[in-house]
Amino acid sequence: MTSFLDIGKRLIIKIIIDNIESIKPKPMIYGRIFIHAFFTGAFFCFAERLSAQELYSAPKGARSKVSSFENLNGVKGNGGKTNHTGKGNAFESLAAGETKSLLVTHSAGIIQRIWITLNDRSPEMLRSLRLRMYWDGATKPAVDVPFGDFFCAGVGQPIAFQSAFFTDPEGRSFNSYIPMPFRKGAKITLTNESKNNLNLLFFDVDYVELPQPPADMLYFHACWNRVIHSVPGKDFEMLPTITGRGRFLGVYVGINVDAAYGHTWWGEGEVKMYIDGDTKYPTINGTGSEDYIGTGWGEGVFTHLYQGCTVADTSKRQYAFYRFHVPDAVYFNANFKAAIQEIGGGDDAEVKAIAAKGVPLIPVSVAGDHGFTRLMDKPVALTDGNFPKGWVNFYRVDDYAATAYFYLDKPVSGLKELAGVDERVK
Repeated sequence: MTSFLDIGKRLIIKIIIDNIESIKPKPMIYGRIFIHAFFTGAFFCFAERLSAQELYSAPKGARSKVSSFENLNGVKGNGGKTNHTGKGNAFESLAAGETKSLLVTHSAGIIQRIWITLNDRSPEMLRSLRLRMYWDGATKPAVDVPFGDFFCAGVGQPIAFQSAFFTDPEGRSFNSYIPMPFRKGAKITLTNESKNNLNLLFFDVDYVELPQPPADMLYFHACWNRVIHSVPGKDFEMLPTITGRGRFLGVYVGINVDAAYGHTWWGEGEVKMYIDGDTKYPTINGTGSEDYIGTGWGEGVFTHLYQGCTVADTSKRQYAFYRFHVPDAVYFNANFKAAIQEIGGGDDAEVKAIAAKGVPLIPVSVAGDHGFTRLMDKPVALTDGNFPKGWVNFYRVDDYAATAYFYLDKPVSGLKELAGVDERVK
C-alpha cells in the first residue's frame, strides 16, 4: 500500500525532474521550483502523520471522559446535574490549605489534555499551588510541582504562547497536551499552600479509559528544583539523577539574575546530559544557554513548538525558557541527569570591576583579538597585567528554578518531594 510519505517523496522528485530543463538556462528559477517541491512534499508528509494517528478509527472499548466540577471524574451520564442543568457548578473555590482532587479513576487509560484557569494568577499564587499526579495507586506522586512552573508560567505573569506541550491562548489559562498513560488508575490533586483563598478555580481533565493499557507504555513524571544561592563552578541540576528506563521530554527554566553582576550576560552556561553511567563527562554537551533553545547571541522573547523564551525582562532581571525534545528524542536505559552550567560573560573591564567588589566569580575563558584563551587550562588572575582583553566567560551564581518533564518505566521516581512554599515563593 502506497503511503502519503511515499507520494510526497515521488512528487518532490517529479517536480524537480519535470523542470530540470528550465533550471539549466535560468538558475534563479531553481529556488522557486525547490520551494514548490519542498512544500508539496511537506504537505504529504504531514498527511502521513495524520494518517498514522488513525483519526478515522475508534479503539475498541475506549470510553472518552472529561472530569470537571460539573461531572467529577467524568461519570457516565452524570454531567451538569446542578441548577437544573443550567451551569450550576462550573467552578469552585480552593481555600488556603485545602486540597481538591481533579481526577480519581481506577482503570487503564490516557490523560490527553488538562485545562485550568484561575482568578488569581499572581506569581505568588502560581508558585504556592501544588500540583500532584499519582499513577496506579502509588502513594508517592510522579508529578509534584508548583502549578505555574508546570505550565511554563513560573517567572512573572503568564503570557499568551503556544508550544507542542503547553498553551496559554490569551495569558489567562493553562493547557497541557502531554499524553499521560496509566495501567490501573490515576489521581490528580491541587493544593493551595498559600495564605490566601483562591475564589475561582475552573478545570477540565480530558482522558480516555481503555480495556488494556498501551503496550510498552512509560509513566509521565515531572519534578521541580530550585537553587537560589549556589557557589561558582557548581552546575545547576535541572533534573537530578533518576534511575530506570525512559525518555527525557525537556525542561522549563526560570532565572532571577543577580544584580551584583551588573549588565553582564548570564547565559553562557552549557547544558549537559549524563546518560547511562556517565560520571565526570556527559554524553550530550551543549554550547550555551540560548543555543539550547535554538537561538543565539542573546535571548529575547519568542515561542515556538519545541523551544522558546517566554520572559526576557532586563529591567526585572528575569528570564524564562523551554526546550522540548520531541523530534530529537533523548532516551536512557539505566539512569539520567540533566544540568546547566551557571556561566555568564562580559567585557574584561566590567568583569574586573565586579570581581574587585568581592562578587563571587571564576573566569573561565577569554575571546578577543588575541584569539581564545582557556583559563581553566592556563589560569591567569584578573589582577594580572597580562590578563587578556576581550569577552570573559565566568562562573557566577544566579537564582535558577527548573521543571523537568520525563517518562519513566515505573510510577515512582524516588526524587525528593517538592520544596516548601516559603522556599518556592522567595
